[in-house]
Amino acid sequence: MTRRRGFTLVEVLVAVAVIAIALGAGLRAAGVLVDNSQRLSDVIAAQWCAENYLTNLKLTRQFPGISETAFSCEQLGRQYSGRALVAGTQYADLRLADAIVSDDAGHQLVRLTTLLYRP
Repeated sequence: MTRRRGFTLVEVLVAVAVIAIALGAGLRAAGVLVDNSQRLSDVIAAQWCAENYLTNLKLTRQFPGISETAFSCEQLGRQYSGRALVAGTQYADLRLADAIVSDDAGHQLVRLTTLLYRP
């Protein structure tokens, strides 16, 4: 009796299933990588916006009153909205300034804090 060499249909189907699962996992990993890359780009641009706003306050030697102010910024071709929160401290000559930058959907991307002193 002669034995035939080769694979059975079940073996071929198992091999195809394993390959399909591996390719699906690879595509999912690639999708997550792209999402993380976009998120990182947004956070970096938002941080630039916040740093620019706070640096402008320092360079112009402004001593703002205690308040909340809205500002906007364009970085990397995208528009970001921000809020500046200025709070008092226990010292009359110091203010605590926060710059909070959000994306179009209103999700907070970054919050930077600095101290401003009266010149």
